[in-house]
Amino acid sequence: MSEPIRNKKANFPVAPTPQNTPANNAPISSHAQQPGVSSISEENLDHAAAASIFAQNPGLVSMIQGRLGSLVGRSSGYIESLPTPVRRRVAGLKGIQKEHAKLEAQFQEEVLELEKKYFTKFTPLYQRRATIVNGAAEPTEDEVAAGKVDEEEEEEEDAKAKEEESKKEETAPSTVAGIPEFWLSAMKNQISLAEMITDRDEEALKHLVDIRMEYLDRPGFRLIFEFSENEFFTNKTITKTYYYQEESGYGGDFIYDHAEGDKIDWKADKDLTVRVESKKQRNKSTKQTRVVKITVPTESFFNFFSPPKPPTDDDDTVATDIEERLELDYQLGEDIKEKLIPRAIDWFTGEALQFEELGDEIDQDEFDGDEDDEDDEDEDDEDDRRSDGDIDDESEEEDGTSKPKKEAAECKQS
Repeated sequence: MSEPIRNKKANFPVAPTPQNTPANNAPISSHAQQPGVSSISEENLDHAAAASIFAQNPGLVSMIQGRLGSLVGRSSGYIESLPTPVRRRVAGLKGIQKEHAKLEAQFQEEVLELEKKYFTKFTPLYQRRATIVNGAAEPTEDEVAAGKVDEEEEEEEDAKAKEEESKKEETAPSTVAGIPEFWLSAMKNQISLAEMITDRDEEALKHLVDIRMEYLDRPGFRLIFEFSENEFFTNKTITKTYYYQEESGYGGDFIYDHAEGDKIDWKADKDLTVRVESKKQRNKSTKQTRVVKITVPTESFFNFFSPPKPPTDDDDTVATDIEERLELDYQLGEDIKEKLIPRAIDWFTGEALQFEELGDEIDQDEFDGDEDDEDDEDEDDEDDRRSDGDIDDESEEEDGTSKPKKEAAECKQS
């Protein structure tokens, strides 16, 4: 089996959306380097008190955000203070930059056309994969041989034992068609998707027969999830479409606009995106109580097909939360398009995980290095304060004020 290609990016980029893209000219390309600022130690700053003040005064937070927003893009006056000949040169450089931006936009358009060109070449391979996964065909001897070329060599005795076992399996009649739960297993190995899949979802996702994508006539793409007959919904396919804005952003990149998902036609009492709760109601007149059942939203992978809506201009209080959900939703779509679909077999076998983990380990090592330095400084400060009697030795856990640590997300395996 061919070695999966290492991801181009070790960390996940923030999706460029209309909400987090500045109106003024600023680098929004996913390839842009994020600026790094060294930490600034501030003395005599009571973070808890500040947080309490802001929590009790949401109007103050809104006012501060409004004032800061009005300063974005405002000139400092430096350019205007330059001599006329210098300002003329600055204007000339801006003109040159506009020509550069036109070429960048042209470059991105040609890259998209190149992606579409090769996508037409990939499509027959995806179709062939689907026939094997769903038991409509068997791989050829050449395909099997090509898949074994890159496998690690085993010890001689193990190789002989495996060969004998393989011969027995070949002679024995097989009742299993295709590769059962192929897409479910692949998704459970893809960490960002695995976190969304609940135990209830698995029963429905076992009926996934294919995941594919297609490009739109306008900038954007559509993800297509195909299902066999099942007890949960009547849809044969459920799609989700990601749209980009018509105008390019800074650097010629496409700017994500919004996503739309298909409505799922759930069968009676089979909606996986809600759960039923029993609630007591009391009649004010008769004082009698009764138990009623209500449906409330619950976590489910199928919420993926109901993407969040961009915030409105007058909805500042929840804008940040919605922006985070939009970015996560966009990144999940990109992961399916760029990782899961092209290398589904490597996610099914788990081989793709080593390349994801390699990138994570590099980032974690860098983070841990900084964290160790900070911990050392904190420990030194704590020792000094202990010697002065500022800190009690009693643990915070005893009075229940400490928060439990969040456990790392478990990667489900089939």
